Amino acid sequence: MTNPLTASSVLLANPIETFIPHRAPMILIDNIVSHQVDSLVTQTHITTNSAYFDKQSQGVANYVGIEYMAQSIAALAGVEATMKSEPIKVGFLLGTRKLVMHHSHFQLGKTYQTHVARLYQEDSGLAVFDCQIYLDDTLIAQANVNVFQPSDTQAYINDANPNT
Repeated sequence: MTNPLTASSVLLANPIETFIPHRAPMILIDNIVSHQVDSLVTQTHITTNSAYFDKQSQGVANYVGIEYMAQSIAALAGVEATMKSEPIKVGFLLGTRKLVMHHSHFQLGKTYQTHVARLYQEDSGLAVFDCQIYLDDTLIAQANVNVFQPSDTQAYINDANPNT
């Protein structure tokens, strides 16, 4: 029997844009590898067509890894929403703590896996995730990422901009 809190491989085989509110060319992760309760693993393959690819370094700068982490968190939220038949919502990256980058860039031709695990989430939508990026078994980057997903994005934006 399948755990109803874990997404099926059929669901996870959907294109990544099914689960995140981003659209090309700003989709930086390629696909979902696995899902468990409160955690997700995504994959990103670096090509010359990758967003932010730098010809001189033959890769993508390491700081883009923060966005790989954020989009993986968004994908987790999207999978959870899809499993509940709810719409995909916009979220906001608030910041990082304990950020460590072990390499200067993500290398051309390599495939990286981003692991995200929810450490804490408030009813308000504020959450903290433990994130790591791996190349095979080698840790490339890690951080705790703080995010916010309001229940009503438009109301939140309107409250932040009183002139609307």
